[in-house]
Amino acid sequence: MRKNVRNPALKSERSWFAVYTTCRHEKRVARHMEQRQIEHFLPLYRTEHRWKDGTQALVDLPLFPGYVFARIELHHRVSVLEVPGVVSILGTESRPTPLPEFEVEILRAGLRPNVAEPHPLLTVGQRVRIKAGALAGVEGIVIRKKSGIRVVLTLSLLMQSIAIEVDSDDVELVHTSSAPMRKVTDKTIELPQCMQMSEFECLDSGPESSQVHFPATSPVRR
Repeated sequence: MRKNVRNPALKSERSWFAVYTTCRHEKRVARHMEQRQIEHFLPLYRTEHRWKDGTQALVDLPLFPGYVFARIELHHRVSVLEVPGVVSILGTESRPTPLPEFEVEILRAGLRPNVAEPHPLLTVGQRVRIKAGALAGVEGIVIRKKSGIRVVLTLSLLMQSIAIEVDSDDVELVHTSSAPMRKVTDKTIELPQCMQMSEFECLDSGPESSQVHFPATSPVRR
C-alpha cells in the first residue's frame, strides 16, 4: 500500500507574491481582490499632477507601477490569476517566486504616501542602515535631495527601487569591503513596466529577463 506523500510545494503557508497587472489597472485589481477577500497590498505615493486643462491636484499613484502584492497559498494562485486585470505572477521558469516577507512587511509598516516616491534602480552608492522607526534595520543607498536626505530601497525580485525621506540622525554607514569599487558595465535588465500617467500607451514588450511571468491565461477554466 502506497503512502500519500504531500507535495511540499502545496504546503498551506501563505506568502507574498508580486502580481503583474495591465497598464494603469493596479487600483482596479486591488478593488477586485478586496471583493474576493484576497489579502493584498498596493503601496501608493502622493504627488502633484497637472491635468490637460492646466489644473493641478494631489493624486495617489502606485509606488511600483504595474504591480500589486498578494498574500496567498501557492496552490491558490489560480484565484489571483482569474482576477480581472491580472496578467501574471512574477516567478522563475518552474513556479511563482515569493517575495521576502521582511521586505513587504517593512513597506506595509513604514511607508507614508507623502514621504515615498519611485526611484530609478541603483547599483552603486553609499550604503546605510536605518537605525530608528518602523524601518529600523533596513539597508539602502543614500542620496541627497534638496536640503533633506533620502534612502533608496530596492526590491530585488522586482528590480525596482523607492526613495524615502529619513533624518540624518537615523542612519548609520554600513561598512563594506575596502577593495576599490569597480564601475558596473553589465547591462541592467528590467521587467516591463507601465508608463507614467502622463503618457498615452503601455509598453508592448520589454527586454528579455531571467524572471518569468506566469500568465493569467494558463489556467483552464471549466
